[in-house]
Parts: sequence; structure tokens; C-alpha cells
Amino acid sequence: MPACANGAPGGIATCVQAAESAMRGAMTAQVINLRSRETQPSLAPMLALTAAGMNSVNSVILDRMQSEIPLIPALAGHLISGGGKRMRPMLTVAAAELCGYQGTRHHKLAAAVEFIHTATLLHDDVVDGSDLRRGKAAANIVFGNPATVLVGDFLFTRAFELMVEDGSLRVLKILSKASSIIAEGEVDQLTAQRKIETSEEHYLQIIGSKTAALFAAATRIAAVVAEKSEAEEQALDAYGRNLGIAFQLVDDAIDYDSEAAESGKDKGDDFREGKMTLPVILAYARGTEEERKFWQEAIAGFRTEDEDLAHAVELINRHKCVEATRERARHFAQRAIDSIAGFPSGEARNAMAEAVEFAVARRY
Repeated sequence: MPACANGAPGGIATCVQAAESAMRGAMTAQVINLRSRETQPSLAPMLALTAAGMNSVNSVILDRMQSEIPLIPALAGHLISGGGKRMRPMLTVAAAELCGYQGTRHHKLAAAVEFIHTATLLHDDVVDGSDLRRGKAAANIVFGNPATVLVGDFLFTRAFELMVEDGSLRVLKILSKASSIIAEGEVDQLTAQRKIETSEEHYLQIIGSKTAALFAAATRIAAVVAEKSEAEEQALDAYGRNLGIAFQLVDDAIDYDSEAAESGKDKGDDFREGKMTLPVILAYARGTEEERKFWQEAIAGFRTEDEDLAHAVELINRHKCVEATRERARHFAQRAIDSIAGFPSGEARNAMAEAVEFAVARRY
């Protein structure tokens, strides 16, 4: 069987163990605070809250990744062993805790959420021609584009099997709709690529679809299985949606703000691919005529060398576009925190609020 992403050979169980270790290491990192507090925000409270539930989720993931075709668990394990914060399924587990749910239905649904997310990552790497994913060689580099696409399809089918097994048409509707919206968002981003005229409003629409839709679905389904009110369901939808937007805003800021060793991808990927993310949109809007000409050429694909990237970063820093992007992320983060204010105070609500703070303060 091929090596895991961390370079260690072995079966799929080894890959999953490596993934869990990497996830916990990343989650305990400390970052800059969103609001005034004595300690810096981290995912430690969320990890503690969801530890037992995530063990069950991981068991489902391991079981449902198996196939008689060896390439399938090998390729899927390659991506999972790369680590990641595993935020989406964790949010399902945390939201179930917030709702006081005592059952186990949400474990399979959280695994379905992770499979949907993993499938989109595999497809994204093929579309983008990525070399790195979470600091490791992307699956398409190791296994090739055809296998990566097909295993992504396999994970989508596994996700829908888990949804159907749950038996709730409402849950199925929420997650299947989210999957459709994600696909639309990815196509929308693709058609906006290399279009300098892309507006901030259009950009927010794109990330609201390709990223925030799954965050929203992940938290909302917990309210459904807990048989909570429509108002509580909508509150958790708003929490996930606003957190997802904030999360993607920070990701896009990091592309112009961190080294590859921190962010887990090649610095400047978005720039070279001509993606109109918010730091670029703001730099173009705030730039001089000469600067705008540079951006027009760069986004069109005519200025993609290392010195061009360095100039792009200099312009973005000159106009404080990373700071402005993070400030917008904090706005959506506060909306996420406010949306769960109506739930009982306690460990679950506090952990979910601090997870939002962590998401927007991170540097990787």
C-alpha cells in the first residue's frame, strides 16, 4: 500500500492514527486573540467537549473508507493523514452537545460531513493543479488526477449512504442541498477566476457557497436530530454560516500573510491561479493607476513569477488589505457568536464561541 502523507508506510489504520495525531497537534496551537482576554483562544475547549463523540466519528470514518479496491482507502488515507483541524464534523458533535442531545445519530452524520468535505478537497486539488495539501504532497501528485477524482466520487457516495441510513428526509435535504450549493460555488469561483472586475459582493457570494454552506449544514443537522425548534435550527445555521465565511476570509488572508510551512500550501497559490480573493479585490480598489495595471496583468496570468508575487504582497501590505480582510472576518465571527447567545450558557456554548475566536485569529 502507498505511503501515508506523513511519509510513513503502512495500512489505512496507520494513516488515520497519523491524521488524529496531526489534528490534535494543530488544534492546541495558540494564536492571537479576537477579543480582550487573559489567555489566547484555542481549540482545546472544543477538543475536550467533543473528544468522546469524535472518537466515534473517527471509527465511522475508518470503517466507511474501507473498500475491496486497495487504491481507495490508500488515497483517502493519504489526505486524512495530512491532518487538518477536522472542524466541520467537530461542529456537528459540539452543536449536538449544545442542544443537549443524548443519542448517537449525529456520529454518522458528522462522518458524512467530513466525507463531503474530503471529496471536495480531492476535486479542488485536481482543478487547481495543487502540489501541496496541508503541507504534504497533494493526492493528485501522488496518485494522479483520474484516481483522485474517482476516489472523491467514492467519498461522496459514502456520505450519501450515511445520510440515507440516518432515515431523516430533513437531514438528507439539508446535506444534499449543501452539497449542491458547494458545487455551484466552486463553478462560480472557476468562472470568476482571472476576472479582475470581480466585486467584494460576488466574492462573498462565492465563499458563502463553497465554504460556508457546509459549515451551516454541519451545525444545523444537530438541531434536527435533537428535535429542536425551527428558531434553534436557524440559529445554528447562522452560527455555522458566519463561521464559515470568517474561516475562508482568514484562509484567503493567509495566502498573502504566511509562509508555506505555516499555511500548509505553496505561498501565492491563489495569486498564480488568478483567484480574486478579498486581499486582491481590496488592493485593486485602493491602488493607483499603475498598481491597478499590475493587478490586471497579474490576474490575467502575465505576471506570475516570484518577483511578481513579492510585488503583489508589497502592494497588499501597503494598502493594509490583509488587516482589512481579517477585520471583515472578525465581523462575521461576532455574528456567529451572537447567533448562539440564546442557547443555555455553559461548556458547550463557551467552547463553540472560543472556536470562532480561534478560527479568525489563526496564522495557518
